[in-house]
Amino acid sequence: MPQQMGHGVKQRDLVKMTAEEIDAFLHERRPMTMCTLNHDGSIHAVAMWYGFVDGSIAVETKAKAQKAVNLRRDARMTCMFEDGDSYEELRGVELVGTAEILDDPDKMWELGVNLFERYYGAYTEELRPMVEIMLNKRIVAKLNVERTVSWDHHKLGLPPTGPA
Repeated sequence: MPQQMGHGVKQRDLVKMTAEEIDAFLHERRPMTMCTLNHDGSIHAVAMWYGFVDGSIAVETKAKAQKAVNLRRDARMTCMFEDGDSYEELRGVELVGTAEILDDPDKMWELGVNLFERYYGAYTEELRPMVEIMLNKRIVAKLNVERTVSWDHHKLGLPPTGPA
């Protein structure tokens, strides 16, 4: 039976994902929105491909990119992952924490190969030059998560509201 909406019904606990659901969702192939803070306090939000380093969300970016400049000044970072087009389909995860800038070649390579396999296909040594180019003049920012928020509106059991 569908859950009641409105009238004081707390839905946060109804739509929250389990740790396993969050992990599965984050391991699906999708872009994320990465937010850092500009020097004036405004939010710098960009769409990013992401991968994993030591089991944590990580991105590669040009060393001189605005997001890298922002993270060197203020390590706070929020990442949002979303899916769904209509209300009853919406799913998402917000990860709030601080970025750790990595310039260790082994960690950079780990992320480079992970990104390649997530978004392009299986990595082989013949493809090494592509990953090397991808990592040229780049840094890796690994997210150390302090807070997680999630939602999965499928759990509400609502009827479809999208176009027929």
